[in-house]
Amino acid sequence: MKRKEFEQLVIDALASLPEFFRQKMQNVAIVIEDEPTPRQVATHRKQVLGLYQGVPLADRTHLYGMVLPDKITIFQKNIKRACRSEEEIKDLVNQTVRHEIAHHFGITDQRLRDLGVY
Repeated sequence: MKRKEFEQLVIDALASLPEFFRQKMQNVAIVIEDEPTPRQVATHRKQVLGLYQGVPLADRTHLYGMVLPDKITIFQKNIKRACRSEEEIKDLVNQTVRHEIAHHFGITDQRLRDLGVY
């Protein structure tokens, strides 16, 4: 799968979010990288498919301002390695985008597990 096709999958995943969440996303950039850096890999126990870096909306106070955007990174090569078909890639991109956006809203991995997301 070429980069443009992968980018379109990320765009489609974002477009498929309920309007409520799209409207509430604030000061966040979504980028695609091939792979995580060695430092990013070292801080995670498993293969990194996506990464949220920033201050979750739930943690922002009235003092929040004049900061760089939060960043959600989707790692193309890691997602492609985890899949056997283009349909699996599409599903995993959608899942990864939603997972990282959940972090933007302040939902932790533990809370996602408690909710039965995975």
